[in-house]
Amino acid sequence: MSDIVRFSVSLEDDLLEQFDRYCKQEQFATRSEAVRQLIRDTLTTRAWQSECQDAAGTLTLVYDHHRAQLGERLTKLQHDHTDLIVSTLHAHLTHDLCLEVIVLRGPAAQLQHIAAQLRGMRGVYKGELVMASAEGQ
Repeated sequence: MSDIVRFSVSLEDDLLEQFDRYCKQEQFATRSEAVRQLIRDTLTTRAWQSECQDAAGTLTLVYDHHRAQLGERLTKLQHDHTDLIVSTLHAHLTHDLCLEVIVLRGPAAQLQHIAAQLRGMRGVYKGELVMASAEGQ
């Protein structure tokens, strides 16, 4: 871990009040923890946008497993990308709905592309990709 460097930030009163509410709602131990997290999030987003070559993420899907051939199409697409898919977790939510969490790793652009393909399948009700840079930060 790097050495800690202190710096100061000047904010308007109302912005600081909003930030303190955010810190409390998100249960950050300190303002510093919140600032560190916000900086990491911003840098990670920039890394994805600049074609980060070592990204990791999860794609969470909620879908209707009764939709004709959806399960087979989801599985085929995942098998076609075993170089990017690390693991999957499948859970039955109801008689009709399944939740699948897919762990991905590889170039950011490729992860975003496969996530878009999976999310875009008919019968997928919800699809959310959460990514982070796997490169040192």
